[in-house]
Parts: sequence; C-alpha cells; structure tokens
Amino acid sequence: MSEASEDWYTIDDIDQLDSPALVVYPDNVKYNIELAVGMVAEDASRLRPHIKTHKSKEPVLLQMKAGINKFKCATIAEAEVLGMCQAPDVLLAYQPIGPKLKRLIKLIQKYPATKYACLIDNIAAAEAISVEALANGLQIPVYIDLNVGMNRTGIAPDAKAVELYITANNLKGVKPVGLHAYDGHIHEPELDVRIMKSETILASVLKLQADIENQGVTKPLIIAGGSPTFPFYAEKEGLDCSPGTFVYWDAGYDEAFTEQDFIPAVLVITRVISLPDETKICLDLGHKSIAAESPLDKRVRFLNAPELQPISQSEEHLVMEAGKGHTYKPGDVLYGLPYHVCPTVAAYERVITIEDNNITGEWLNLARDRKITI
Repeated sequence: MSEASEDWYTIDDIDQLDSPALVVYPDNVKYNIELAVGMVAEDASRLRPHIKTHKSKEPVLLQMKAGINKFKCATIAEAEVLGMCQAPDVLLAYQPIGPKLKRLIKLIQKYPATKYACLIDNIAAAEAISVEALANGLQIPVYIDLNVGMNRTGIAPDAKAVELYITANNLKGVKPVGLHAYDGHIHEPELDVRIMKSETILASVLKLQADIENQGVTKPLIIAGGSPTFPFYAEKEGLDCSPGTFVYWDAGYDEAFTEQDFIPAVLVITRVISLPDETKICLDLGHKSIAAESPLDKRVRFLNAPELQPISQSEEHLVMEAGKGHTYKPGDVLYGLPYHVCPTVAAYERVITIEDNNITGEWLNLARDRKITI
C-alpha cells in the first residue's frame, strides 16, 4: 500500500506537471479494489460497482482483473466505456426516456459482448422500451427502480411495485430480472444509525421480492446500497452491492465513514500563484477545478498544508488564510484531497498516473463527456 509513508503522495518530477491537475495513484486504486472484494468474503460476484466516480477504462479493467464482472453506471457515455472494456454485465441505473432510449438500443447493438439492462419505475416507460426493443429484435433486461427514501425516482416497494413487475413481465421486448434499491440519502457518520436504516429498507425489499416470487415468476435479483451502507450489505448474502466512490475515495467519506479502510487514490495538484497580503495566499484551484457544491471549508483538504483556511473561491482562484509569518511563496505545490471526488473528476479530461513518486502516464476520463460515439 503506497500510503504507508507520510510522503506517499509526493511527486518527484512535479515540475513536469502543470496545475491545476488531477493525479491518480494506481497502487492505491488496486488496494481499494482488493479491500472491497475482501469485504464481501472474497466473492467478487456480489459486487456491482458504480463507475460514476472514475469514468475511465483503466479502473474498470483493474476491477475485472480482480474478478468483478458486473457494473453500474448512470449515463450512456459511462455505459459505453464499459462496453469498450467488454464488461459482461452492465446496469444503466437510469430510466431511458426519449433519445436516451434510442441511444441505449444503439449501444446494445454496438457492444454485443456486454449484456445491458436498465431501470423502470412506471409502465409507460416499460412499454416504450418494449416497442423500441421489439423494433430492433431485442429483449432488454430491466430492474424495478425502488424509492427507498431518496425521493427523486422510483416506485415504493409495495403492491404497486408488484403490479409493475408482473405487468412488465407480460410485455415482449423487456424482461424484469430484479429490484434496484439505492439509498443515497443515508449518510450519517454513525454506523449504527446507517445499519438501522438499512435494515428497514432491506426488510421492505425482501418482502417485495417474496411477494413477486409468489406471483409465479422467477425470484428477482436485488441490487442494494452505495458506499456509505456498503459494510451493511456486504454481510448480507443473496444480493449485489453497488458502491462506487471506494475506488478513489475522498475527504468527505474519509471523515464520515471511519469504519471503512479505503484510502485516497486521487488528489488535485495546485500551486501558490500570488500573495495578496502578508497572511493570505492564492492558489490556482477555482470552481472549475474542484467540486464546489459544498461549503467553502468542505471542498478540499491539503495533505501537506492542513493549517490553511479557505477565505474565498472563484472560477480560477482559491484564497487561503496562511497566518502571519507564513513561508509560502509563489510556485509552492500543494496536494489536495477533494471532499467530493465524483464531480471533481468530471472537471478533468484526464487523470495523471503517479507510481513510485513519478509521473508514468494518464487515464482518460472518457465518460466526463455526455457522448463518446453514441
């Protein structure tokens, strides 16, 4: 594990790297993947990681090498990255409407080595998918999107969900195969609180699963949870877990979910570009370079400058309070751990690989674009 030493993140040839930049430490990525597999008792078949965090081929291939063959994504571009990797089993965790449905059809046709599925939460969407699938000689697997507390999409896990499943099962062109329960609203730092809320959700999903099976159809598969509740679902047999952030990790999860031993694998590189007054420094790390939806003090944590306090941020600049007598000078390099890595990655077209404290290459964040070829 490359985080074993205090200076694991330093880059010896940093002068070759312009800033702001996003860097990745592949050894840490591999460590996190191995840890995730270990958390499901070495049964990689129970993992269906989301690729929304990294959006690139290389982490997918590393996960496949570790025995992970099922994935989840949110966009057609992410789904295409998985097709490029010939990932065997992919869930588009989104209900395709309008042009997105036609793009999904094209995706299925272009990447036949990958079995694609998608979500539905109403019969009108299921019927539209059925029509397009039949017109193209396809049958598309679908999962019922359950609203277990996020209150943005999905159907409640009750009798109406049973009705939707059975009705969709009678359509040609689609094939209900499972239930999808994402609990992104559960992010309390106390593990016992997360476990309690997860237990309530799982009980409702298991009841729904039984009710559907009692209708004489094949027992639905279950995909449940995200990174915050991963420790809970990892211990439950008979369902797939779908964490995503674990591959790269970030300061937000590192501080909130201390029971999980994942380590940071991606950092932002920034430099001091100006000294506005005797106590302040200005960095080239603006809104465009790091996720800025959280409060100012919850956007980045500097590993080699933990004492700095944020004052203001704009599109290209971040002003920090360094205190009287500080020794920072223009050109100094800071290594920052993002609080929210997913949208931070989306701000960069590539991530620079760092191995043995040196720049070794790059991974393209292909799915940061809404369209790759389809």
